[in-house]
Amino acid sequence: MSRTVVVLPGDGIGPEVTAQAIRVLEAVAAKLDLALELLEAPIGGAAFDAVGRPLPDDTLALCRAADAVFLGAVGGPQWADVAVELRPEQALLDLRRSLGLFANLRPVKPHPELAAASPLRPERLVGVDMIIIRELTGGIYFGKRGRSESAAFDTCEYSVSEVERICRVAGRLALERRRKVTSVDKANVLDTSRLWRETAIRVFTTEFPEIELEHLYIDAAAMHLLSRPADFDVIVTDNMFGDILSDEASMLAGSLGVLPSASLGAAGPGLYEPIHGSAPDIAGRDIANPCGAILSIAMLLRHSLDLPDAADAVELAVRDALETGTRTADLAVTGGAKPTGTAGFGDAVLARLAL
Repeated sequence: MSRTVVVLPGDGIGPEVTAQAIRVLEAVAAKLDLALELLEAPIGGAAFDAVGRPLPDDTLALCRAADAVFLGAVGGPQWADVAVELRPEQALLDLRRSLGLFANLRPVKPHPELAAASPLRPERLVGVDMIIIRELTGGIYFGKRGRSESAAFDTCEYSVSEVERICRVAGRLALERRRKVTSVDKANVLDTSRLWRETAIRVFTTEFPEIELEHLYIDAAAMHLLSRPADFDVIVTDNMFGDILSDEASMLAGSLGVLPSASLGAAGPGLYEPIHGSAPDIAGRDIANPCGAILSIAMLLRHSLDLPDAADAVELAVRDALETGTRTADLAVTGGAKPTGTAGFGDAVLARLAL
């Protein structure tokens, strides 16, 4: 049976890191004799320039019919003055909402070889292995908004059912890990957070009694993420808090360029992308780090194509490349050798891919 993956290269460094990720996916398909159809489509600023919309109907239709979707990155300063509803980033919000992708998974497990790239002391990174689960289709990013010349507002709103389903995702994942969940909110100030905390307590008490549930306010969580990162197993939180915490957690790994993500729903295709942005300042220079994009392919193999052994092989190939000193410019602080380029990192991973 043929599988379909829609590829959305996007803007800035998106096409460059996407190219290396797809090389790895194609290599896996060839080694496993997997019937795989890759369909490329425009999104973000590239789509706006081409057809006047950041998420064309044709692109969305392809994504809905696919087994999985891979995204490079969207955005750039050249679209800063475009109306909000037509900005490249709006395409990503609309795509998540249209595909029902309510759970964003961001694993954070620093490679020991990259400890010097992190601003934290190496001993703080020992044993760090967490996954941040961010609710993706509710909260302030999707609430009512408005602006006048003298004021503006953005509304944060959550329903009980939205909190229940993201807590269940966290609970199921925690059962496969160390059985601890940290729920992050601001329940001392916000009504949405009070609803979040009350719902989380009920879900975990009744449905996951074997899991240890910890509650932290967002400000405390941001502090403890740096002071005691090894204590975290699964973190579950709302859309904005998750956006902030997951980017902060990238510093544990040494660079935004090394972390992958998966956005999943109850049914339909998952969306896979590195957590970094489009980085237009380095686009076209063959210096972008494709590590996060390649590791996102591993998540695609695991969650959408049900190929866990292939996912493990991709992750091992990345680790082996890093262990033998392969570094892009953002990680060059960890060694004295001349950094490799984007394509060179892809070459190194492919050379170590064993299936």
